[in-house]
Amino acid sequence: MRNLATNLRTFLLALVLAIAVWISAVTAADPDEVRPPIKVPVEIVGKDNSLVMTNKVPTTIEVTLRAPQSVWEELTAQENSIRAILDLSGLSAGEHVVDIKVQVTVRPTQIVLTNPGAATVILEPFATQTLPVTLSLSGQSATGYRAGDAVLDPTDVTISGPKSLVDKAKRARVLVNLSGTRESIDQAIQVEILDEKNNPLDGVTLTPQTTHVTIPISQQGGFRDVAVKVVVLGQQAPGYRLETISVFPPVVTVFASDPQLIKNISGVVETQPLDITDAKDKITTRLGLALPDNITIVGAQTVQVEVGISPIQTSLTLLNQQINIVGLPAGMIAQISPQTVDVILSGPLPVLDILTPQDITITVDVTGLDIGVHQLTPKVNLLVDNVLVESMLPGAIEVVLSQPAIPSSTPKP
Repeated sequence: MRNLATNLRTFLLALVLAIAVWISAVTAADPDEVRPPIKVPVEIVGKDNSLVMTNKVPTTIEVTLRAPQSVWEELTAQENSIRAILDLSGLSAGEHVVDIKVQVTVRPTQIVLTNPGAATVILEPFATQTLPVTLSLSGQSATGYRAGDAVLDPTDVTISGPKSLVDKAKRARVLVNLSGTRESIDQAIQVEILDEKNNPLDGVTLTPQTTHVTIPISQQGGFRDVAVKVVVLGQQAPGYRLETISVFPPVVTVFASDPQLIKNISGVVETQPLDITDAKDKITTRLGLALPDNITIVGAQTVQVEVGISPIQTSLTLLNQQINIVGLPAGMIAQISPQTVDVILSGPLPVLDILTPQDITITVDVTGLDIGVHQLTPKVNLLVDNVLVESMLPGAIEVVLSQPAIPSSTPKP
């Protein structure tokens, strides 16, 4: 018996040593690694359909794992190998702290850390309420127009969400601004939910979210909208062009106590004449309207007229312009080729028409240059504004710098 016990102990010790050696060999061949945290989306399961979650919970958590190198390759290659589950099964209304469970489908792995490891969940009963939709009008339709009875479709909306918010809902409304309206309203408008203090209530769901609003807008008898036409006399100054003529408002409302007079007039009313003879600048003024007898304009009795006038843009080519040398040191001479250039200018026609040779100079600066041949770009100097140099031909000239030849003395006979 003593020999059997001794042999058994020896066998067990040998087995333990063999397992240890095997584990050491496996670990050395495929060592464990702890890599940077992995972001895992949080899945919410098990929530009672009669409850609604009213607070925000983490949408992702960071999971730190320890695993052999071979397992890491499988973890990164396989989708949904790591899941984070927030299980709300069996929870009632109220505030709860729930652990976030992490499941790893690839083995062997060890979860080192989860951040966060739990989430606070607030559950409330789900509630619904139906409210009638009311119409709130603001502003007035355009002068001479009248708004008819409004029609809403649908006339009720259902709101749903947490009971604490649904209980605060007191009114559903749509807002319509009639200011200056001349045409009927026929459109879907967003429904707004208000609390008892008429403040907008957020966090609830509307069904439907909009209601269709129809409001007929009609013109009253004796009123009529007519377009405004600006009457212009004369011509702008030579060398200038007429760009734009604008009027505000472009349409005015006129009125007559006899509706037949309104029907008989044309759809256009002219302004008093505007004389633009020899004008060179933009004109802004107010003009009255030439209205038939017994017809008056509703509102302001004048309209604002703007006339845009600008110089005609053109181009001018100056041929054989002399080149001036500047910066030539004493004791040196300069030869240039060619000696003239052609310059193309652009600008307002009235300015180019009166341009004189004294208004333009062309120079070549040889300051600091050594003796030799140089290719230089001339510089154009203009003494007038709003004129641009478009190009110069040629764009560069040859300048040869040298010293004057010293005359040799002639021996006497």
